[in-house]
Amino acid sequence: MIRILAIESSCDDTSAAVLEDDFLLSNLIAGQDVHRMYGGVVPELASRAHMQNIVPVVDSALKQAGVRKEELHAVAFTRGPGLLGSLLVGVSFAKAFSAALGIPMVEVNHLEAHVLSHFLRTSQYRHAPRFPFLCLLVSGGHTQILKIESPSRFRILGSTLDDAAGECIDKAAKIMGLPYPGGPVIDRLAKEGDPEAFKIARPRIAGLDYSFSGLKTSFLYLVRDRLAADPGFIEKNLNNLCASVQKALVDSLMEKLVKSSLQTGIKQVAIAGGVSANSLLRKEMEAGQEKYGWEAFIPPFSFTTDNAAMVGIAGLFKFRNGDFCDLSVVPYARAKGQRQAIP
Repeated sequence: MIRILAIESSCDDTSAAVLEDDFLLSNLIAGQDVHRMYGGVVPELASRAHMQNIVPVVDSALKQAGVRKEELHAVAFTRGPGLLGSLLVGVSFAKAFSAALGIPMVEVNHLEAHVLSHFLRTSQYRHAPRFPFLCLLVSGGHTQILKIESPSRFRILGSTLDDAAGECIDKAAKIMGLPYPGGPVIDRLAKEGDPEAFKIARPRIAGLDYSFSGLKTSFLYLVRDRLAADPGFIEKNLNNLCASVQKALVDSLMEKLVKSSLQTGIKQVAIAGGVSANSLLRKEMEAGQEKYGWEAFIPPFSFTTDNAAMVGIAGLFKFRNGDFCDLSVVPYARAKGQRQAIP
């Protein structure tokens, strides 16, 4: 039996989790509402909040799990990618925790953790894919189609050439004057709108790569031109605008995911990352089971956001392989490589 404390601090959420093998005992997250007034995450404010939150969050995670720190076998932490100042808080805490208890450290790639969250087990959830499987990793900072050959072998089949899907939807929300983060707001308003109300250009990129800059520009020009004729255009058409831009984005995501499944012959297909919480994307994934014969893997909402549970399961796989790091480890802000395996 392996007990792991996991720490996630890559952006603006401070999270700690405790796992007993692959079973999740606790998973706590402290958010940071201060960023809403700025329309995005302010790195300096985020790192300061992490310093305030990390000790009480870890303490609460251990208490909720009913595990004493002396019963832990390792501490896993997000090394990157992410905001450097935020990552530094989590990495530094992990070093001190490891040194004080004499237990090993396991560094985890944040993107890898999102994908491996499908292997978490709770009292209500256990639906893990078999290797190899495809995963659409889609978030505010990354959009990739991955072939997952093993817990340590991720092959990038396609990636965005510019904006990530989550970044694109947040920018669309900003164009309409909606609050940050815009993705959940657009998702909610789109349910009352007509997705065919407005024509928004879909990207046409060869292969399995993505591009969302053209979609974003098309939406910007649509809103700009209509506002010039009618200053009340956004207010009168808000639900339809949200539904139209969301459909354009999800159509683009699904087109390449379907193509990757046809090319590889793999029908175990998963989604992961923050945008995997989008209701239309989840609906299309479910429909793919009948349309394409997929076995679809859709994470619980609690595992779509940045959380330490996913860091813990990724750390467990590394622990079992004896893949540890030492006190010389430093965080990194950007992912290593673009076309090869991650990390």
